[in-house]
Amino acid sequence: MLKIEDLSYRLGPRLLFDNASALVPAGAKVGFVGRNGAGKTTLFRLICGEIAAEGGEASYPRGARIGRVEQEAPGGPGSLIDFVLAADLERAALMEEAESATDPHRIADIQIRLADIDAHSAPARAAAILSGLGFDHRAQARALSEFSGGWRMRVALAAVLFSKPDLLLLDEPTNYLDLEGTLWLIDYLSTYPATIVVISHDRDMLDEVSDHILHLDQAKLTLWKGNYASFEKQRREQQAIRLKHVKKQEERRAHLQSFVDRFRAKASKARQAQSRLRMLEKMEPVEAIVDSDVLPFDFPSPEKPLSPPIIAMENASVGYDGRVVLLRLSLSISNDDRIGLLGSNGNGKSTFAKLVAGRLAPMSGEVKRAAKLDVGFFAQHQIDDLNPKGTPYTHVAALMADAPQAKIRARCAQMGFPNVKADTQVALLSGGEKARLLMGLATFDGPHLVIMDEPTNHLDIDSRAALIEAINAYDGAIILVSHDRHLLEACADRLWLVADGAVKSFDGDMDDYRRFILESAAQERKAAQQAAQQAAREAAQAGAGGPAPPPSPERSGPRSKRELMPLRKKVEAAAERMAKFETLLRRVDEALAHPDIFAKEPAKAGQLAQQRAELEKALAGAEEEWLLASEELEKAEA
Repeated sequence: MLKIEDLSYRLGPRLLFDNASALVPAGAKVGFVGRNGAGKTTLFRLICGEIAAEGGEASYPRGARIGRVEQEAPGGPGSLIDFVLAADLERAALMEEAESATDPHRIADIQIRLADIDAHSAPARAAAILSGLGFDHRAQARALSEFSGGWRMRVALAAVLFSKPDLLLLDEPTNYLDLEGTLWLIDYLSTYPATIVVISHDRDMLDEVSDHILHLDQAKLTLWKGNYASFEKQRREQQAIRLKHVKKQEERRAHLQSFVDRFRAKASKARQAQSRLRMLEKMEPVEAIVDSDVLPFDFPSPEKPLSPPIIAMENASVGYDGRVVLLRLSLSISNDDRIGLLGSNGNGKSTFAKLVAGRLAPMSGEVKRAAKLDVGFFAQHQIDDLNPKGTPYTHVAALMADAPQAKIRARCAQMGFPNVKADTQVALLSGGEKARLLMGLATFDGPHLVIMDEPTNHLDIDSRAALIEAINAYDGAIILVSHDRHLLEACADRLWLVADGAVKSFDGDMDDYRRFILESAAQERKAAQQAAQQAAREAAQAGAGGPAPPPSPERSGPRSKRELMPLRKKVEAAAERMAKFETLLRRVDEALAHPDIFAKEPAKAGQLAQQRAELEKALAGAEEEWLLASEELEKAEA
C-alpha cells in the first residue's frame, strides 16, 4: 500500500502539490497521468526520499522494496546479463557467500534460501526479460559500455523488472522502446504480481495494464478506479454534473441578488433582504472541471498534389559504409498513402526512412521520385539541431525572408507558439514544445510526403490526440515510425514490416501484429523455462540444488536429512503454489458461475475469463515444477 497524505511541495514559485492525498491499494496497477510539467516525476522523487516535502508525506509498508529506473544510463565493462542478475541483491549476496562458506549449517541455510527464491532459474528469467526488451542472446553477453544511452536505459529497465520490487515506479518506460518492446512490456506488466505506478502517455498501456488511474491536476491527486478509458468516461460524466450544479447555483445566486436589490431599501422587507444577503455570502462556489486548452498542430497540405506514384523502388538496396542493411526493395508510395512501419529497432526502419527521404542513396537498384517532390522529415534526434539560444520566432523568421513581423508571429501562433511563447528561448522549452517546433519546421512548406520517426515522445495524451487530428487532416502522404499503437491504429491504413533485410507489407492489423509479437516472446520464454529446468536438474544432480561441492563419487546410499532438506523445501513450495492457484481458480469459477454476470457485467466477465486462463497456465507450471522436484527427491532418497 502507498499512502500519500496532505502532501505539499513547491518548485520555485510553482505549487506542484497542495495538501494532495491518495491511497494506492496493495497490488494495484496504477496509471499516473497529468499534463507535462504538472509534477509527476517529482512525486516519484518524493516517494523515494530523494527530495523532502514541505508538508505531509508519502509512505509505504516498512520493509517494502521500491524499484525505479534511475535517470542516468548504467555503464561499465560488465555484460548485460550480469548487470541484470546483480539487481537481485539477495541472490547475488547468497551466491557470493556460497562460494566461500565452510560451515555445513550455513551452507545448508544458503542452499535452502536459494531454492526458496528460485535462484537457479534466475539467468533464464533475466535472459527472457532482456530478450523481450530487444536484446538477443549475443547482445546479452556484450558489455554495457558498447551500447548507446537509449539501449542502456532498456537494460536498467530490465534490471528493475528482474528484481521484482514490491512497489514498481516506472516513468515513461516506453520512451526507450520500439513498438515490439512496448507490446512485450504491456503484456509483462499486466500480470506483474505487485504494486505498479507507471507514468505514461501511451493510451494502450494505460488501458491494458491499469486498474486504477491517479490523476494530478491543479496540485491535487485523485485516484479513479478502472483503466484510462473508464477514467475519461467518469471524468466527463462528473464534468457534466458539475456544470449543471454551476448553472443551478448561478440561477440561485441571481434570484437571491434580485430579491436583495428589490427589497433592501424597504423597511418591511429589510430583514428578509439581509437574510438572503448572508445566504449569498455563505454560498460556496461550485468549481467546474475545466480542461486546459491544448493548442492544435497544423500541417499545411501540399498546394498541388503529384501524380502517383510519388516514389517507386525497383530492386533497391541500401546501407552504410559498404554494408547492406536492406536489399531488393520493390515498393511504391502513392500521394495519399498512410504507412506505418513495423519492426524491432536495429532492423532498418530509420535506414528505410532516410532512403525514402533522399538522405541515403541506393547502393544498387533504382529509386524513382516524382518531379518537384518535397519531403518533410521529423526525427527526435533532430531536436538537438535546434539553436538553443534561438526562439520559435527566429527559427520561423529564417524560413520567411523579408516577411513582416506580423506574418511571422501569425505563423508562430499557427504552430502553437502565440504571443510571448514565440520569444521563449529553445533551451527553456519543454521536450513537447521542442517537438512541436521541429514538426512545424519540417512541414513548413506543405510537403507532399511527411516522415515522422517517434513523433509522440514527450507529448502528453491530449497533445497526442491533437497530433492525430492534424495527421488525419493533412492531405499528403505519411510514413510513421512509432511505439504508440494508438497513433498507428488511428492514422495508418497500410502496415509495412521491416525485418530480415527486407520491407514487406504486413497482412493484418495492429491486433494481429500484437499477437505475432507476443507469440514470438512466448516461444522465447518457453525456451528459457526449459533451459532453467535443465539447469535445475543439473544443479540437483550436483548436490542440494546449488553451488555447494558435489558429493564424492565413492559415496552411495541415501543422503542425510540435512542434504535432502532443500529438495523437500522445493517440493513443498511447488505444492503450496499449486494449492494457491487451485484456490484462486475455484474463486474465479464461482464468480463466473453467477447467472447474471455475462448479461449485467460483461467487462468483468471478460476479465475473469482472462484471469482464469492465466491461472490455468500458472497452475500447469507449478504442477510441472512439483513433478520435477518430486522426481529429484525420490532419486536422492533412493
